Amino acid sequence: MADAEHEVLTWERFGAATRAVARAIVADGFAPEVVVAVARGGLLPGGAIAYALGVKQCGAINVEFYTGVGTMLDAPELLPPRMDLGYLAGRRVLLVDDVADSGRTLALVVSLLRAAGAEVRSATVYTKPGSAVRPDYWWRETPRWIDFPWSAAGSVIEEDAR
Repeated sequence: MADAEHEVLTWERFGAATRAVARAIVADGFAPEVVVAVARGGLLPGGAIAYALGVKQCGAINVEFYTGVGTMLDAPELLPPRMDLGYLAGRRVLLVDDVADSGRTLALVVSLLRAAGAEVRSATVYTKPGSAVRPDYWWRETPRWIDFPWSAAGSVIEEDAR
């Protein structure tokens, strides 16, 4: 259910979305050896897509950009712990995130992975019309704020403080 300002992704639609993205990757002939998720938003889509593609080698890169609904840092920042990028040299890597909003996180991480010598393609569940960088694969495009099933309720700490 969505309103004029929000796109709501349910768990059921999430499963269908990630399988649709995986099918698009297979249809394109790309066979990743490694799936790298952008933490935190890309962790669940990354795992679901890795399972759908039969890829067992997975990793994560921690990036912070959004600090709240509609609030963000000036630029995306890498956070610890750092992934061992040396392993990726010469490998086909699928980078997965939940959404390509501005595209700046994707641009940062794709550049980082390519500098490590990986052949990189990117996938997201959603992309926004104004994204400066388009992922290679995505499920749906929307201009709205997206309520993901894993983050829409906020933390239990915030919930319990209300």
